[in-house]
Amino acid sequence: MLAERLRRLGQDHIADILEDESRRHEAMRIESDLGGVDLDLVERIMRGEGLAEVPPSEVRPAAVVPASFSSSPSAAQCVLAGRRLLEQGKVAALLVAGGQASRLGVESPKGCVEVTPLTGKTLFRVFAEQILALGRRFGRPVPWFIMTSPVNHAQTVEYFTANDFLGLDPRMVFFFPQGVLPSLTGEGKFILAPEGGLYLNPDGHGGVFRALLTSGMFDAMRDLGIEEIFTFQVDNPLVKVCDPLFVGLHSMQGACMSSKVVRKAGFDEKVGVMVEYGGRTRLLEYSDMDDAIRYATDENGEMLHWAGSIAIHLMRLDFAREVASRSHALPFHRAVKKIPALAPDGTTVTVEGIKFETFIFDALAHARTSVTLEVTRSEEFAPVKNLTGTDSLETSRVLQSKRHVSWLRAIGVDVRDGVTVEISPLFALDREELASRRAEIGDVITRDTYLG
Repeated sequence: MLAERLRRLGQDHIADILEDESRRHEAMRIESDLGGVDLDLVERIMRGEGLAEVPPSEVRPAAVVPASFSSSPSAAQCVLAGRRLLEQGKVAALLVAGGQASRLGVESPKGCVEVTPLTGKTLFRVFAEQILALGRRFGRPVPWFIMTSPVNHAQTVEYFTANDFLGLDPRMVFFFPQGVLPSLTGEGKFILAPEGGLYLNPDGHGGVFRALLTSGMFDAMRDLGIEEIFTFQVDNPLVKVCDPLFVGLHSMQGACMSSKVVRKAGFDEKVGVMVEYGGRTRLLEYSDMDDAIRYATDENGEMLHWAGSIAIHLMRLDFAREVASRSHALPFHRAVKKIPALAPDGTTVTVEGIKFETFIFDALAHARTSVTLEVTRSEEFAPVKNLTGTDSLETSRVLQSKRHVSWLRAIGVDVRDGVTVEISPLFALDREELASRRAEIGDVITRDTYLG
């Protein structure tokens, strides 16, 4: 039956393996791979259905709540609203962590990369300490949902188990893998992986909706009384997990899904921007922008589309579940990549393959109400995408220290130039909490210092 289905999909080279008794070991691996694949969905994609459409050539910048809002009287009300939701245990943290750290020279989940400037804490530990600190501050644990991929799921669970869940209650940490799709050649053929089986790629961070549904995690959230889901990606150690201001603003505005942005560093920074078209706020991915949009300026000659996404969103649980229940809610984006493949003679070759992914931000198109909040880059964005250069491990460590030095100087501590500082969230979750511990710090810091 499976072989027949594959032949109808034009995958005769795969069906031949399944029907060849001498290749039973290969066939079993392929059958196992296909067991996790929705072939109906693959067939739709191969017919060109459900693919992301080219955005219109003219879009408007989305309405953005400016960063200056954070010091306004209205912001104080939002913070109170966010605090109440956290005190009531109605907010969950959801980390997208399906990637490997191969670009950083490490064969492990990206969350296991050591990123802090002095103690070398991993990304997972950085977030875990924030979640622990939130639980202590608000008197209720924040449930942490972690979306892995089939490639790193076992390693991720093993890391948490070996490290005693980083101090968290294991009952409040939930792991679930995202789905996968076969990569295709330009002729629409499945690709055989060098190590055996099919070459499968994760279905993108937009796969979180389907994964939450099929894994039962939506039910787990409901049973915990969760109403809001704070989503973030694994590569940014400056994320303010479950930021009360953001949570409260989103909630008070009755938003279905909201986003954080920073002002782009320049026209060519490779981040998506928040725009409006079709009556909804949307995120326009960098690769989907034409030059007319990318280099557009306002009447003062300033960058028009400056609201760059930092991959942080808030979603109402009922909204996320509604998106997940729609079989074709999110479009698939097509990316051409160099892929290692098994050739018919048994050698490994590199082919030009096509990967299909969904993106979480495409759910914004279904949000009746949405809020976009600008935050300060130096406070909330220091991604680790490369080993060196822009958005690298090197630059992130520098930016982490700069943030903590700025906190100390803001409360009157003399931090000498050239000093590296690292502050654990368990010592101070934010600058306000650091001020409350001013007496423990001293007046002058002359050497590299860790506050933990």
